[in-house]
Amino acid sequence: MAHHPILIGVAGGSGSGKTTVASALYKQFQHESITMIEQDSYYKDQSHMLPEERVHTNYDHPLAFDNDLLLHHLQELLAGRSIRKPVYDFKVNNRAKETVLVETKDVIILEGMMIFEDERIRDLMDIKVFVDTDADVRIVRRIQRDIEERGRTLQSVIDRYLNVVRVMHLQFIEPTKRYADIIVPEGGYNRVALDLLANKIDSILAEKREYQEQ
Repeated sequence: MAHHPILIGVAGGSGSGKTTVASALYKQFQHESITMIEQDSYYKDQSHMLPEERVHTNYDHPLAFDNDLLLHHLQELLAGRSIRKPVYDFKVNNRAKETVLVETKDVIILEGMMIFEDERIRDLMDIKVFVDTDADVRIVRRIQRDIEERGRTLQSVIDRYLNVVRVMHLQFIEPTKRYADIIVPEGGYNRVALDLLANKIDSILAEKREYQEQ
């Protein structure tokens, strides 16, 4: 554990609170050797498609993600090298031109709904966390996010949830719960689980510091 970065995966359905959990852990240790990668940054580039065509992409299917690039970037970070993380613009449904420099750290948090679905990526993880939240809570959170942050209409969010999101969740996300080392009910509101995960990260960082001082 002391010789290489530790990769912690935080998965869960859309609106489950996985981002809240991952962000809370990252912020608690943001002045330590820790970084976070969001799977949402790795939606495939759609520059070859017209804007009106992009809206029909199924963003809740594993094939929507550029897992080859994500895998390569994780391997680079775990090998001690920096990466240029892509930026995805959800208002135009395409990857932005700019990228973000991410330096390797002792602890890497990978957050995303499909991160356990790809065996190649899953096998890189040292700790796998699944945030498990009831469907009615998840849809309300998704409605709030998509309207406020992504410019969607209420009806479009509801239609997409019923016709796509729910189906994809049951087919591709829910089954990956069996790979989790830790299941966190109710996401960011579960303070006990957050405290336990924070204690684990704190012990990992302490072990890293001790190893580096030798």
